Amino acid sequence: MQPEQNDKAQATRNRNKFTMRLNMFFGATFLLFSILIVRLAILQFVEGPSLQEQFHKNSTNDVKIPPIRGDILDSKGVPIAYSTSTQSLYYTIQPDLDEEGADALAKRFLQAFDTYGDPAQALSLEEIKKRMDLKHIRNTYSVPRRIKMGLSHDEIAYFAQRRDLFPGVDIMEESVRNYDKDTVAVQLVGYLKRYRGVRETISKYEQIADEDNVKLQYLDDEDVGVDGLEYMYQDILRGQNGIKQYPVNARNHIIGPPETTVPVKGNDLYLTIDKRVQLLTEQAITDHLAFLKQATADPWKEGSDATTGFAVAMEVKTGKVVAMASMPDYDPNVWSGGSISPEDLEAITYFQNNGTIRQAYPPYTDKKERDRHPSSMVPLGSTQKPLSVLIGLNEKLFTTSDRFNDKGVFYFGKEGHQVPIHNSGNHAYGSIDPAGAIAHSSNTFMSSEVGNKLYFKYNGMKGVEVWDSYLKQFGLGVSTESGLPGENKGVIDYFHEAEAASPQSALIRASFGQQAKYTTLQLAQYAAMLGSRGVRMQPQFVDKITDQSGHVLQGFTPKVLGTVEFPSQYWDEIEDGMSQVPVQGFEGFKYPFLRKTGTSEQDVGDRKKVENSVFIALAPADNPVLAVAVVVPDGGFGAYGAAPIARKIFDAYDKYVGLDGVPHP
Repeated sequence: MQPEQNDKAQATRNRNKFTMRLNMFFGATFLLFSILIVRLAILQFVEGPSLQEQFHKNSTNDVKIPPIRGDILDSKGVPIAYSTSTQSLYYTIQPDLDEEGADALAKRFLQAFDTYGDPAQALSLEEIKKRMDLKHIRNTYSVPRRIKMGLSHDEIAYFAQRRDLFPGVDIMEESVRNYDKDTVAVQLVGYLKRYRGVRETISKYEQIADEDNVKLQYLDDEDVGVDGLEYMYQDILRGQNGIKQYPVNARNHIIGPPETTVPVKGNDLYLTIDKRVQLLTEQAITDHLAFLKQATADPWKEGSDATTGFAVAMEVKTGKVVAMASMPDYDPNVWSGGSISPEDLEAITYFQNNGTIRQAYPPYTDKKERDRHPSSMVPLGSTQKPLSVLIGLNEKLFTTSDRFNDKGVFYFGKEGHQVPIHNSGNHAYGSIDPAGAIAHSSNTFMSSEVGNKLYFKYNGMKGVEVWDSYLKQFGLGVSTESGLPGENKGVIDYFHEAEAASPQSALIRASFGQQAKYTTLQLAQYAAMLGSRGVRMQPQFVDKITDQSGHVLQGFTPKVLGTVEFPSQYWDEIEDGMSQVPVQGFEGFKYPFLRKTGTSEQDVGDRKKVENSVFIALAPADNPVLAVAVVVPDGGFGAYGAAPIARKIFDAYDKYVGLDGVPHP
């Protein structure tokens, strides 16, 4: 019995082992199927959308359609820079295209363009081949090449009816930037260039190159702003790309019709610039430069070397810039299509820069001659003197009732090495108060009572630092915060003069406007600050931003940058002086007005004491509405070389806007 029992026990153990193995097999199988089911669920419900998107991306060829740029309009809605639609022919390289086929296709393009196109837009066979970019020099394989812009109706019809002869051809709607033929504030508005030409040289576009959103990615052939408001408001004006999606197979062949998402047009800018006032401002400068060139009688002929002029008109209470002119200007339509010929570029070289906010040089092709003439940034000259008097009063260097005996000359420095400071024409004005010093433009008063006394009060260099602090509070030597690209903060020389000569010399010469150079916009902001009795406003160029339905997306809000508080009697004193300044060109002006002329001097090249015309004015005097600043380098006396221009600007503003709030046509 014992062997039989052992066999049964062994059989039982074998069955148990088999059962255990079977259970392990089914358990492992169940576990594997469970993992598979969970993984499938994750793929479907968690990763499904992203995988579907990836599949969609891999099975379509996305072509970006550039947006239509928003318009730039004046304060009344008159278009200054605007985009018009045009039809362009694009070509996508086909996989089976060989060199022989490419030549044949290029010849078919040429024949069609010559037969149905505008002769003024004719293309050569070599240019067509270059634009086809068969060797992928400009673009990758899949990027469509623009062959021609501005197709005629006949060209569009021809290519639409013969798609079998032109595989890979697509006609797309694009926008072309147009600028007002009247050349309205062209340097302020700016211009466009092709994205591919600036993407590696302008930091703004270097950053955009990494954009992930396909609707915001830039196209190589797209036109982008590179100066002025076109650049400053690039993101607002641009809009968003459209997308044309072509279904393709694994070999990247198009296998069906595209799905198109139309582009979103950019938003519109309404400027604070009034086209009518702007054009009259530009004309006033042009006419006066021509007059000075032909003048034969003193003192007008002192400005006969003037070739450029700059003006800014800014509302005192709002900071709105209603006119900004840098003359001569140019026609920005030479940039149409985002590029320019070498000949046109050479012709506009000296007129591109906005001379009201940065250095602009006179249009002399000979460098040696150009270096003999001042740029657009000149010393303030006597337009500095109202501020000098305010500083002197606030520093208690004198009072509003103090009298000064103006002998026509003031000496400073060590005995035996004294330096004379003269009034213009060596005039001696006798007993004058601070207001009289402004009215007569007394250099000796400013030197003796402001510069010299400030030097001794602070015992040296500290006085220069105090002076610098006051000027910066009035926007001189700092940015106006206009936001315009390339704005210059000014060139300060009084610190250098203090180190090279002495702090005393620096303060004395600075007191009558000879130790720093500023922009016309800074001068206008400073003048507006005098008119508002110490409120520094941010210059504004955009009144509102609207979408394509006309809805206001962003309105204008005046922005105060800072305030300076002085006793009212100090302001009364400088306004008294500014109301008495003798000036040309304002005969018959119906409003009382405040003004200050300036004839700033500087050494340029081998010429000594070049005289620049500088002028600021405010009207009406009792409640200033408009501040005007005019600079005419090489223009001679400010009363003659710049003031008559300002008068015409006030007249233009009064005609169309109204210095009393009512237009006077």
